[in-house]
Amino acid sequence: MEKIKIGKTDLEVAKINLGGNVFGWTLDEKQSFEILDEFSENGFNFIDTADMYSYWVDGKGGGQSETILGKWMKSRNSRERVIMATKVGGETGLHPVDTSKKHILEAVDSSLKRLQTDYIDLYYTHFDDEKTPVEETLSAYDEIIKAGKVRYIAASNLSPKRLEASFEASKKYGLPQYQALQPHYNLVERENYETKYASLVEKYDLTVFPYWSLAAGFLTGKYRSKEDLNKSVRGGSVKQYLNDKGLAVLSALDKVSEKHSTTPATVSLAWLLAQPNIGAPIASATSGKQLETLFKAPEIALDNDDLKVLDEASAVFRDC
Repeated sequence: MEKIKIGKTDLEVAKINLGGNVFGWTLDEKQSFEILDEFSENGFNFIDTADMYSYWVDGKGGGQSETILGKWMKSRNSRERVIMATKVGGETGLHPVDTSKKHILEAVDSSLKRLQTDYIDLYYTHFDDEKTPVEETLSAYDEIIKAGKVRYIAASNLSPKRLEASFEASKKYGLPQYQALQPHYNLVERENYETKYASLVEKYDLTVFPYWSLAAGFLTGKYRSKEDLNKSVRGGSVKQYLNDKGLAVLSALDKVSEKHSTTPATVSLAWLLAQPNIGAPIASATSGKQLETLFKAPEIALDNDDLKVLDEASAVFRDC
């Protein structure tokens, strides 16, 4: 299977990044293991989680997803075959957003214990408290990288200003540099990434792993009316797209997916993979059928006509 290299690292990953937010939330341990087994058996190796997943289940400290992933890797003896990404800094029921050195040094050890591993391949700043000096956050990463606990670092929900400041601090103080960016980006969420982050991605040679690649399920095409919002626990998240703009994107996806004898979700992911600097879209799955949708995305070669249809339909989400 074709793999891509993350930034300036030696990490090579397949072109789909499995989202771990459902493990310990909408999937129990047994169901999670089934999804992870199928994902791995089909040649994919990149898994994304966060220490805060899924604190909203009980309102406490999170860690359910990492715990399940740790048990799975140990039971399958698969740690060396997996590129594991997790995150730090996000709020839970026990603490607010926190990117201080003290918090990071404590949180990484907790993540390692739950994951039952000695190292994390890619460690993200999940959210930014906007008050901790960026050099303090980076110095914490420097310490844990030198200790062998983390291999490389990446950024998710940082403002463009703080992201740029982080690179300046890395250069000035000889601290680790972010190697990847995880933004909110998809066919109906284009403007923020394309106008504020794409130039920074190019400037600093970052690999991009978009989250909410399927817009909370809207781009699967299963939500086309208000009545459809009751189809899942995530239905409320897509209400904002149920308008003429969103339905135009679904119509374009229907056209292209019919041409390729595939699904709107697969085409949505293939569109992301056709964009500059995109490494692997992040998407979760709760069934084997949903996994098949993900697996097919790297195999779809969208031509210029396909891209034009999708670009024209989604352009309102780029220029608004």
